[in-house]
Amino acid sequence: MRLAALLLAAGQGTRFGGPLPKQYAPLAGRPVLRHAAEALLAGGHVALLQPVGEAGPILDALGGLAHLPPVPGGATRQASVRAGLEALAAHAPDAVLIHDGARPCIPAGTIPALLAALDRHPGAIPALAVTDTLKRGADGVIAGTVSRAGLFRAQTPQAFRFAAILGAHRAAGAQEATDDAALLEEAGLAVALVEGSERNLKITRPEDLPRMEREMTAPMVPRIGTGFDVHRLVPGRPLVLCGLTIPHEMGLDGHSDADVGIHALCDAIYGALAEGDIGTHFPPSQTRWKDADSAQFLVHAAGRIAARGGVLSNADVTLICERPRIGPHAAAMRQRLADLLGVGVDRVGVKATTTERLGFAGRGEGIAAQAAVCLLLPG
Repeated sequence: MRLAALLLAAGQGTRFGGPLPKQYAPLAGRPVLRHAAEALLAGGHVALLQPVGEAGPILDALGGLAHLPPVPGGATRQASVRAGLEALAAHAPDAVLIHDGARPCIPAGTIPALLAALDRHPGAIPALAVTDTLKRGADGVIAGTVSRAGLFRAQTPQAFRFAAILGAHRAAGAQEATDDAALLEEAGLAVALVEGSERNLKITRPEDLPRMEREMTAPMVPRIGTGFDVHRLVPGRPLVLCGLTIPHEMGLDGHSDADVGIHALCDAIYGALAEGDIGTHFPPSQTRWKDADSAQFLVHAAGRIAARGGVLSNADVTLICERPRIGPHAAAMRQRLADLLGVGVDRVGVKATTTERLGFAGRGEGIAAQAAVCLLLPG
């Protein structure tokens, strides 16, 4: 069976709020959509991954993963699914999974169970039996009790034989179904139920992100790392600190851009991972790192956290210098480091101190930095 998957990322997530649609919100250091895509591809069942939504953000979120070119979404979820199915039609898959980009976790047994159900039915969905008492409300009071017998909460990915779901969407016209299974129901086709999971949570509100992260990090153990770096101040060089170019009459001397803040932070991350130091990964003896932007070093360090299945809990950087004043730039430095690490700015601290005019830093001969990080790695 040749299996394709639609990954829906066209929604705006009005209930979620915030500066980003929920599918691009950072979760455990990576966008929610990235987790959803990796969950679909895990196990090797999916041969074709078709994202649906705005191309730029999707390409940024899914960089390095094999997928078809994104197709634009429609005004409704149903229109977005239809657009994705039409794009897949040229590839003639036997079956398709349709998955919400805001569901970052697919338990390991879900996709095999759906595929097994497709051997007997044209469609199958994961679902959870309703266990809470249901009330119908009106004007802020109970208007009645609804029997929960035979009621289920539908989840995604939903699985369908490709010809059946494409035909159902083409026949649906402008009607607005709540999910894709409803279209097969309308056509009189049987849709199987397989066991869902509470872990298959759809990110809907801001409080769902920490809840999901707790689910993802429960079996992890903390790892602490520290880093320290120092460079001389010299004329004729730009002063780069924590990823920002700071106006100053001198800059830091070094093989790369000599960003002591990022260098110390990288060493802290590599130390927590027990993977050496920044010189191990970016040797100063190699000419390609001459005057290099240290931002790429931090992106690499963040990638090593992800490659180990880890999460950056928090990072803290202290810059040690008499001049320039760091305070006016600290907020922008925090944001820059957070962007490079792929985490929320609330996880990154940047502050400064002086040495009371003592030593090389006190004499204005150089700038030092120390950093500490806490990682969570699989135990």
